[in-house]
Amino acid sequence: MADEINYEYKTVQTVRGTDGLVISKMQKDGWELVEQAQGTFRTTLDFRRPKKPLPWPLIGAAAGVLVILAIVIGTASALSGGGEKKDEPDKPAAAASEKPSATPAPAAAESAAPEVITAQNNPEFAALLKTDDCDDANRDFATRHEGETVAFNGSIVNMAPHGDYDTRYDFLLGPGDKGPNTAVGPAFKYEDVNVFDLRLTGKKIPDAVGVGDRFRFVAEVGEFNADQCLFFLDPISTEVR
Repeated sequence: MADEINYEYKTVQTVRGTDGLVISKMQKDGWELVEQAQGTFRTTLDFRRPKKPLPWPLIGAAAGVLVILAIVIGTASALSGGGEKKDEPDKPAAAASEKPSATPAPAAAESAAPEVITAQNNPEFAALLKTDDCDDANRDFATRHEGETVAFNGSIVNMAPHGDYDTRYDFLLGPGDKGPNTAVGPAFKYEDVNVFDLRLTGKKIPDAVGVGDRFRFVAEVGEFNADQCLFFLDPISTEVR
């Protein structure tokens, strides 16, 4: 009977219109497209490829190492337990110091909180907000500043339920005030968040948010997905403008 083929699986979400590029790239890496589901905002692609079996010589070598380790550990245990320890006289407790211990040196002052990156204090970020969403500047900025905090005036370009959830969403954000008509700047994305995660602030907090709403976004820099041309962020606060 032929050996059963074991597969590994991978799911990729793309912005509609980039499906072909992603499929082609995955197929070059040996992946086979199993299913393609198109949504309003994104397309979900499911792939699989055969798992590479572990060579038998490596399996045999690993087993041999485990046997040797077991023998060594057993021998060491036997040697350490071969003789009884002689009773040792109890050592007197250390006498309390006659002089009070020196006052510990004060901890070094904590470094100032890292500066939030804005278009006003960072020329690189100012240029990024005016570049194309697939430009290499997105990847370069994400690589250099991952984990740091950025703040910018922007709006919601698109908003769609995340998977089958009713209260969790994927937000597509753009710099500026044009909402779904945004044509310049990175395609910033909040993935799998609810409205509470946005941490809305401001004088008049809305009961709901939607496409076109304008905010001051403060977020942590994540990764840039070059296949999808998406720049991922994690929300820190969202101020109503």
